[in-house]
Amino acid sequence: MKINDTHNSSLISIVIPVYNVEKYLKRCIDSVIKQTYNNIEIILVDDGSTDSSGIICDNLKNKDTRIKVIHKKNGGLSDARNVGIDNSNGEYLSFIDSDDYVEENYISLLYNTLKMYKADMSIASHKVIYEKNCIDKSTGLKFEANAETILEKMLYDDGIDLSAWGKLYNKKLFLDIRFPKGRLFEDSATTFKLIDKSVKVAVNSKPVYNYVIRKNSISNEKFSERKLDLIISTQEMTDYIKDKYPNLKKACDRRLMYAYLSTLTQLSKVSIRNKKIEHELMNYIKTHRKSILLDPKVPKRDKIGIISTMGGFNCFKYVWKIYSIITRRN
Repeated sequence: MKINDTHNSSLISIVIPVYNVEKYLKRCIDSVIKQTYNNIEIILVDDGSTDSSGIICDNLKNKDTRIKVIHKKNGGLSDARNVGIDNSNGEYLSFIDSDDYVEENYISLLYNTLKMYKADMSIASHKVIYEKNCIDKSTGLKFEANAETILEKMLYDDGIDLSAWGKLYNKKLFLDIRFPKGRLFEDSATTFKLIDKSVKVAVNSKPVYNYVIRKNSISNEKFSERKLDLIISTQEMTDYIKDKYPNLKKACDRRLMYAYLSTLTQLSKVSIRNKKIEHELMNYIKTHRKSILLDPKVPKRDKIGIISTMGGFNCFKYVWKIYSIITRRN
């Protein structure tokens, strides 16, 4: 079934939070302007940038009437997204991070997929762009499913990720849902709620979103205790899902273990050891690793990480470094 991309189709609001991304912003917005789906409004939320990002936003606004610019005091990514949602006029919403960029059929693919399956939400795939490498995360699958099935795939990282971007949402899903202001890893606290609220979710796993890994991005900055937000959000998510979908307990346990492993990875990148947090993370992994290793659905990468912790923190750190070199994640 083909949905024509015309001006008579539904208005789609694309929310793009902007903060100190002057080197990447034009590439991002150019990729959005070139979308084959024309009936869009592009909402640039300048979150108190201290570089020239705000000026770039205003200049781009003068070149395309579909662009709306909102300048606000710095409040973080969640706050910027929420402001974008509150100022959107579209029937549907999509999010793009301002240091990333999309293929010209990004919106078209998401919209066509959503309409074809009469879904509340559609999901595409992406490529991870490293400085020296690119990893295609697509599976080539195209299907519809209920919330429980999509949540299970997301919990196992089976072709579905937790990111807010790479998806199209019926705006009605956001009537009582917003991103948590002031918390890192805000997607972990939000995306599962949107999936759970959807009667039907449609997936078209083509890589139409380009997720760029920057050395100075939030995910790659030096370790601070704020990085523990990932565990907090994941714990909240898994508690909710296990309560509503008891059959997903093993999947939830895997996702929480992943949050601990991911946080331990962040900790392994710093030169000064935080032994208190290190001990807490390692103790959780040690206590729960047996059941996770016995789950055949757990990704091989996770199992490698878990097994390496049996040799202690330094062993885990060494194995992750070698793994990163082999997979060219740098």
